[in-house]
Amino acid sequence: MYPYRCWVEISRCQILENFRNVRAVVGPSVQVIPVVKAEAYGHGLLEVARLLERDGAGWLAVSNVNEGISLRDAGINCRILVMGGLLTEERQSLFDYGLTPVIHSLEDLTETNEAARKRAQVLRYHLKVDTGMGRLGALESAEEICRAISQARHIQLEGLMTHFASSADYTSDQTEHQLRAFNKILNVIRQRGIEPKLIHLSSTNAVAYGRSSAWGNLVRVGHALYGYVSAAQGPAPTPILRVRPALSWKARILTVKDVPEGTCIGYNAMYRTPRRTRIAVVAAGYADGYPHQLSNRGKIIAAGALTPILGAISMDVMTIDISQAPNLKAGDAVTLLGSEGDLSVDAQHIAQLAGTISYSVLCGIHPRVKRIYI
Repeated sequence: MYPYRCWVEISRCQILENFRNVRAVVGPSVQVIPVVKAEAYGHGLLEVARLLERDGAGWLAVSNVNEGISLRDAGINCRILVMGGLLTEERQSLFDYGLTPVIHSLEDLTETNEAARKRAQVLRYHLKVDTGMGRLGALESAEEICRAISQARHIQLEGLMTHFASSADYTSDQTEHQLRAFNKILNVIRQRGIEPKLIHLSSTNAVAYGRSSAWGNLVRVGHALYGYVSAAQGPAPTPILRVRPALSWKARILTVKDVPEGTCIGYNAMYRTPRRTRIAVVAAGYADGYPHQLSNRGKIIAAGALTPILGAISMDVMTIDISQAPNLKAGDAVTLLGSEGDLSVDAQHIAQLAGTISYSVLCGIHPRVKRIYI
């Protein structure tokens, strides 16, 4: 038993297995960029980055310059792709730390080129085009994009990319529209004698559901590394990628007591016991990242059984009904996310009940929750 009130256990072996499964699915002609932004989706930026670099990852993808700097300061030497856009004051750090930016607009392309001219230092970049996501990415015509690339003589186009909005949704043809729009721009660029070395459009879902025509020669995979693939909508093919969650989340019981029928539990008396009930107060709450939306409706695993949460989830604690597990005592551990025996509760189960997405559940686990790597 770990000497912590609340902790997550993260399997290095499972992250590596997931990474290797992605590489096996896409094959040797397609590179894989592991996405480690947002503290590696709550799994720990530096630990996961070191693990993947040792296993042969040639790239890592982050959201912002500060994440890239953290990796460099920790001794990470592989290529780092900064995907989330640049502020003007961040641009010089690209040169100082050897980071590769994703450029999202032709204005940013011009400004980055000018920064490279002043530094007298060549910078490789990836250009993102907005093919229908309606978020980051250049919206100009292929001809305008070609002119801007040609005029930016102090920086070097290394990659052309886009991002799919709904690649697991087979009730929509949006992904096919985006792929056609991307290929139209790519073909014009190539006709003008510009040849990006790297072409990438796909993240986890497009890989998992076998949209191989959209893989290019590089894929950006985040969610799958940590053991998740989004459920498909519509007549989707069977996933070709198998991954398993790498993280489990546990907390200890602070106190156990028997309360009579009619006892109010927690804030606003959200729950009133219908009979004599044995309850346990668990050292995890919404400040730890457990969704408050699961007040009086979520379930965790205690003593190998699904156990209901009673009343409101508080900042630091939650209350559960352990009437079916009377031998549980203060100090025992329960499982908020993970498996015990044949029972499992993963981030997708929690997200569905909370009305959110599994990304949010994983990224929402607070830094005060101790990370333990096994």
